[in-house]
Amino acid sequence: MDGETEDVLDAVGPRLRALRRDRGITLAALAATTGVSESTLSRLESGQRRATLELLLPLARTYDVPLDDLVGAPRTGDPRIHLKPIRRFGMVFIPLSRRPGGVQAFKMIIPARPEPLEPTPQTHEGFEWLYVLNGRLRLVLGERDLTLPAGEAAEFDTSLPHWLGSADGGVVELLILFGLQGARAHVHEGPRRS
Repeated sequence: MDGETEDVLDAVGPRLRALRRDRGITLAALAATTGVSESTLSRLESGQRRATLELLLPLARTYDVPLDDLVGAPRTGDPRIHLKPIRRFGMVFIPLSRRPGGVQAFKMIIPARPEPLEPTPQTHEGFEWLYVLNGRLRLVLGERDLTLPAGEAAEFDTSLPHWLGSADGGVVELLILFGLQGARAHVHEGPRRS
């Protein structure tokens, strides 16, 4: 076995442990979900047991990450990225980040509608930053009803009732960064010239 392969295999255990801890999952809960014993998971995370496909597949399914990301496999020569759109609430979300835990990035597409939708604000844990790429976004945030044209951004605590839709019935495209409660996007201006 060459040194590069050995390094990849040695890093699997610590990566699995960090992923489980980032998700706030106990070994017992992970064992119950995957059907892999707690002791096997513990040995896998500590490096006392080598990762096998039989062990990694249920973990990849549980964490909802590609197997390559789970093991940190080296990239192949193909530079193309194969994004898998997710359709929810009549909208399309394209994941732009693949790192489990932490801030997640998405391109979101709100389709055109002849009749505007009635806002149905929702709440959930987290913090959201968005940037309108194209179209006019209607953002209902608590008692506020805002219209953001292309080029505008907003950030908010998602524990506030919020709703996103098209302001004029046209297609809206935006970038969204979603993080855990307390994680915020910080945009820094370049150095000022005198």
